[in-house]
Amino acid sequence: MTDTSTPRADQAPDEDTAPTAEKGAEEAGTDAEARVKKAPAESELFRQSEIAADYVEGLLDILDYDGDIDELVSGGRPVVEVVGTRLQNLVGQRGATLEALQELTRLAVFRQTGTPSRLLLDVGGYRANRRKELAAVAKNAVEKVKEYGELVRLEPMSAFERKCVHDVVNAMDGVESESEGVEPNRRIIVRPTD
Repeated sequence: MTDTSTPRADQAPDEDTAPTAEKGAEEAGTDAEARVKKAPAESELFRQSEIAADYVEGLLDILDYDGDIDELVSGGRPVVEVVGTRLQNLVGQRGATLEALQELTRLAVFRQTGTPSRLLLDVGGYRANRRKELAAVAKNAVEKVKEYGELVRLEPMSAFERKCVHDVVNAMDGVESESEGVEPNRRIIVRPTD
């Protein structure tokens, strides 16, 4: 059976690109520099966002939805934003449909470029709004941890949501966070640092 799956953007590099124990420290350092240099250039990231925008536009046409599509590069990753009214069905409950559309769009980019993409798809500003909500959740958890000195377990979240919470918690002193569990029940634990 042939594996036709694509590597996810958050997976570790392939074995042939990772330094091995047999290589000297100097050679491993050179490999690390080469991997950094292999990071996609801004033009390649923008090309990925254009491919993704074309794919999303095709989906909107099929579904007979109206929306303006913006393609850009932000934070070193391609981004496609769909703006318009009546787009809630593309987001779904707690962003589940949006996550699925993002994966399909990443696959479309992979199919054309041959490389995995870290594309971020947003519809109707959902991710920006959710990021604000999650910052509040993270700050509330940090306050509880600091007040009671005990760890706090948050509800299960998607990878995007967990990253938002980790970013807020990691920016604060006296606390740390880590993920536990298995998808779809993977959650964050916030605890005091010793």
